[in-house]
Amino acid sequence: MSSPKPTLDDLRIERGAEPESTSRFWPVAIGIVVLVLAVGAILWLKRPGAIPVHTVLVREASGNGIERTVLNASGYVTARRQATVSSKVTGKVTEVLVEEGMKVQEGQVLARLDDTNVKTSLRLAQAQLVSATNALAETRVRIREADQELERQTGLVKNKIATQADYDHAEAASLALRARLEQQQADVTVAEKQVAYWDQQLDDTIIRAPFSGIVTSKNAQPGEMISPISAGGGFTRTGICTIVDMDSLEIEIDVNESYINRVAAGQAVEATLDAYPDWKIPSKVIAIIPTADRQKSTVKVRVGFDKLDPRILPEMSVKVAFRESSGSGPVAGRTVIVPKAALQQQGGHDVVLVMQNGKAERRAVTVSQTRSDEVVISAGVAAGEKVILDGPADLADGAAVVEKRGNP
Repeated sequence: MSSPKPTLDDLRIERGAEPESTSRFWPVAIGIVVLVLAVGAILWLKRPGAIPVHTVLVREASGNGIERTVLNASGYVTARRQATVSSKVTGKVTEVLVEEGMKVQEGQVLARLDDTNVKTSLRLAQAQLVSATNALAETRVRIREADQELERQTGLVKNKIATQADYDHAEAASLALRARLEQQQADVTVAEKQVAYWDQQLDDTIIRAPFSGIVTSKNAQPGEMISPISAGGGFTRTGICTIVDMDSLEIEIDVNESYINRVAAGQAVEATLDAYPDWKIPSKVIAIIPTADRQKSTVKVRVGFDKLDPRILPEMSVKVAFRESSGSGPVAGRTVIVPKAALQQQGGHDVVLVMQNGKAERRAVTVSQTRSDEVVISAGVAAGEKVILDGPADLADGAAVVEKRGNP
């Protein structure tokens, strides 16, 4: 029996089941990644920002003991360097270039006086100098001529051609011209001095700042007369403006002589301006003036600020507390002082929040003494660290914080 004929179906190649394409996986993966990034961006945008807080530096108590106030007094802020700037000459003010509150530098022009007459006198002196110099030059030429004549007469006399009288006349003429030259040289010197004098007078019509500072008052206007001395029955000003060197501010206090034994040079002082009653300014005694006022029974004490601040202004009233390190009840180790507002209670313990690297750090502290507005701490914080004064009640340990500017 013959085999069946092959058909076209027999030539067909059988293929296995095709694996599912991986192209469907990538859209799903990309969608998941985009979703994760979107959630992360939303969480990042909704993250809590840095909380603004006021901070204060922890300061060390004097010595190893506890600071205490031994004397309270009051005084005023004064400037050791201030001046009412006037002119060296009497004249009419033509220009005033300053206003109250303006900061000026040493040598800066503050005002100008009328210089019309001075310039006229200066031009006259300069013309006189030119005239004296020209006359001097002419005399030098005459002397050269007289010397030549004297030399000729000398030769003629030797040859017995000229008479002795001619020689004497030539010699006298030469000597007279030399004497005139000396006089004219002196006249030139006088003329130069005159020019220098009027130059100085012209410069004196320009009023400059004697040192750098702030203008606190403007005392003259253009058109008014100004003089270094009082004149004219009160119609003549004696100053252009008053300048205060703000770097020389200090406190001046009259201490009753009965308590002056409690004050010493270099003693720590805490100053409080009446304008800022909550601002405690560290200061120290500069000097005790070695004389007493017999009428007021007081001794003047100068107190300097440890650091100046633009808020401190001349003539402000200030209260001061003279500090002293108490030897009784010494605290082991170095004690520091922080405001009472920085102290908190947590779980029956005293804690403070310290600003470290832009984050709030909660510290347990040991309080040694409590005063009206301060506490003395013997452990937990160190001098120079910053404690937070007005943080929120729920401010967590490690929360991001940023320091506010200005007073709390």
